[in-house]
Amino acid sequence: MAHQIETMAYAGEVPWHGLGVPVSNDLTPVQMMEKAGVDWRVDEVECFIKTRNGEVKTGQKALVRSTDDKILTTVGENWNPVQNEDAFDFFAEYVNAGDMEMHTAGSLKDGQIVWALAKVKDSFELFSGDRVDSYLLFSNPHQYGKSIDIRFTPIRVVCNNTLTFALDSMSDRQVKVGHRTVFDASSVKQTLGIATDKMQQYKEVAAFLGSKRFTADTYIEYLNTVFPRTSDKRIRKGMDQIEMLSRNAKLCHDALEQQPGAEFAEGSWWQAFNSVTFITDHVQGRNQENRLANSWFGYNQSRKRDALKTALEFAEAA
Repeated sequence: MAHQIETMAYAGEVPWHGLGVPVSNDLTPVQMMEKAGVDWRVDEVECFIKTRNGEVKTGQKALVRSTDDKILTTVGENWNPVQNEDAFDFFAEYVNAGDMEMHTAGSLKDGQIVWALAKVKDSFELFSGDRVDSYLLFSNPHQYGKSIDIRFTPIRVVCNNTLTFALDSMSDRQVKVGHRTVFDASSVKQTLGIATDKMQQYKEVAAFLGSKRFTADTYIEYLNTVFPRTSDKRIRKGMDQIEMLSRNAKLCHDALEQQPGAEFAEGSWWQAFNSVTFITDHVQGRNQENRLANSWFGYNQSRKRDALKTALEFAEAA
């Protein structure tokens, strides 16, 4: 595989990005960890510099992968690494109780980000067939400056678009834990509050967007807000609004009626919002690996969050 995805395993149907090796959907978290090739530890090793008088400690430590002695990052003295086994064990009680099943796991950026995705047995359906499933994503970075990130991630089944919660509802749907403190799984679970009501609010948001219609002009304004022009495009005589869109906004506009699921709540802000999620997940980026990484961990994650918040603002004004 190329540099973005190092190893990966998935359960069920081939995922939208088409990457990884297939596994059974009844694996325990530890078994998924092994199949995904991330059953390794990180060791903290003191860093030294060579001087004329010998070796001197730098005050930093290297995080070294146990299987091949690869240096993943260098950190300060107060860094608290979370082992991959601890990250996967986070899901154990939910899988054992039958509330979740392991879905996808793997390693990004040569081991600097390890993640596990579990499917929550909770979903909703709107508009006579448009189903959204719920997932819990745990990313465990072995990289300086990155925090542990645990969050709910809705996925629209008809197109496999990775959706997002609105900014004002993120506090109880996403938990970030810095490595300057010791990771406490029980505290995180209490903060996250894993329960069916997490999807209920998103269902209400989706239903609301589906009930409000956009116009040609407001949709153009929406796209210009989500994907603002980065260069000065001179207005020429006869140049229409679509020609003035940025490249990514134009891609969304072209996909509006062609995207999978376009028939659900057609002409609504739900359709408008999903033209953005479709483009960011399936079109933007150099390749599928790049799209996957950016969809979950990169700039497209925040792009979709902003797109939902903006869609709600436009729908409320409709």
